[in-house]
Amino acid sequence: MARQKEQIASRSQLATTELWASAPYPVILVDRAGTVADLNPAAASLLEGAARGSVLSETAPSWLARAHQETADPAGHPTGDEPAFAPRPVFRGRIGTRTFAARPAPHPDGCVAWWLVDDTDRRLVEEELAAERERTALLAEASSVMLASLNTDRCMQITTQLASQHLAEAAVVILPAAGRQMPMACAVGGRAAARGTVAADPAQVPGLSEALQGFPPVPSRWIDPGALPGWLLPEDFSGTVGAAAVIPLPGLGVPAGVLVLLRRTGSAEFDEREEEFARLFAARAGAALSAARLYAEQSDITRTLMRDLLPPRLDRVNGVEFSGGYQPATARDRVGGDFYDVHPGSAPEEASLAVLGDVCGKGLDAAVLTGKIRNTLQALTPMADDHERMLRLLNGALLNSHHTRFATLVLASVRREENRVRLRLTSAGHPAPLVIRHDGGVEEIDTRGTLVGALPRVEARTVETDLRPGETCLLYTDGVTEARGGPLGDELFGEERLKRALEECAGMPGTAVVERVQMLVSQWLHDGRHDDMALLTITAPPTTHLSAVDGHTRGRYTA
Repeated sequence: MARQKEQIASRSQLATTELWASAPYPVILVDRAGTVADLNPAAASLLEGAARGSVLSETAPSWLARAHQETADPAGHPTGDEPAFAPRPVFRGRIGTRTFAARPAPHPDGCVAWWLVDDTDRRLVEEELAAERERTALLAEASSVMLASLNTDRCMQITTQLASQHLAEAAVVILPAAGRQMPMACAVGGRAAARGTVAADPAQVPGLSEALQGFPPVPSRWIDPGALPGWLLPEDFSGTVGAAAVIPLPGLGVPAGVLVLLRRTGSAEFDEREEEFARLFAARAGAALSAARLYAEQSDITRTLMRDLLPPRLDRVNGVEFSGGYQPATARDRVGGDFYDVHPGSAPEEASLAVLGDVCGKGLDAAVLTGKIRNTLQALTPMADDHERMLRLLNGALLNSHHTRFATLVLASVRREENRVRLRLTSAGHPAPLVIRHDGGVEEIDTRGTLVGALPRVEARTVETDLRPGETCLLYTDGVTEARGGPLGDELFGEERLKRALEECAGMPGTAVVERVQMLVSQWLHDGRHDDMALLTITAPPTTHLSAVDGHTRGRYTA
């Protein structure tokens, strides 16, 4: 019977030894005093010097020894009396070049079995995932911030700041040369960027000339930091350059520039992963710079073209006062289908030509035809005394163009004769001019005609009138009288309301008349939609003398 018990115990110990040896992880059994009670072969191979009877703090890493102390209670008893399902803490640390997670399993006899699980690969994956999240967040931030500005200088500054903060210790952005100067911006440590230009040979920097032409970058290991020219280094970059990378900034069809990354001596060199990420960053920066440059070019083109489309500034011309006002149909459009112009006579005694017109339509299409009409009329100013001939020639030019729009306009030949201003007015399908007389009356000039650009033949009637000192002739487009508003928002401003408003403007300067009409129409609209509106006033300058010697009585106009 005893022999049978010994055989059973022997087989049980053998089975336990085999299970202990075949455990998938290193396991070390430590008693409550911190002495190694047992360990499997995997633990013995992992922890050099560890054996039965050795002290854990002398044979294991310090983090594992501290973990064992924290696992036991202050009295030195392990937490084995806790429920089996109670969560156990997990301790992590390095053993050699690997990282392990130590999981305690307390035994009822006071010992703790430490299972050591190699989680190096998991840690590397987590670190790579965290780094990838940081890189993704940086790219998203860079795209958002850089694309938020369509200013080239601002994009350069943002690019260098972000690059010097996240990719290197200093960053330089260089744009293709404008003449002999290369625009550049540089920043150190994420601080504010410095902007300027440099006249230098890009061939002095390996790969810079090629990158400015859009060629792929050369590896950073091919660049000798000691050979970099001084003009490339930011002024506040201290120390010597230990590593440099030249990254092209790809643009939309053409290269946008180059990003140069600099690190001091002693810092890590750029590895392939960092260079790849720098190229991703550069792609976003290049897109933002290209968009900003394209916007700047289009703005310059628009500004140049708009200069001839915008209404001119008016003042006194050959002794006659002119004033104008223009309001496009929408706030986003600076030009539209309404226009006015004043072409001075070649000599003070010769008549000036004033024109106000309205092209069918709104927006840029109407503005283009407006520009054509204005240029044609300017070319016809030598025959300004013959309004009907001008209208016929203009009508022929419009009929022969690809435009299908028509226009209405008023021509006014204006000549100063002593204290009076003589007007010759011709309407081509346009509202009749209104004259504000000195006594407050408003006279409608009876000129009429057919619109231009629609019919093969144009007919018009020319009327002459005089302006005495202080009197004003108003030319306007139908956007004023057809402004729809009022109490219910559906009533036209109308010609009668305009005439009543002008009756209150007797003796006022032309500028004040324009402002008064614009204010009344704006109040009538209540911010509602409207057509383009243009106003042009022709005023005979007042001449006055005092009617009394006391200096207080109002002066009297003289004719």
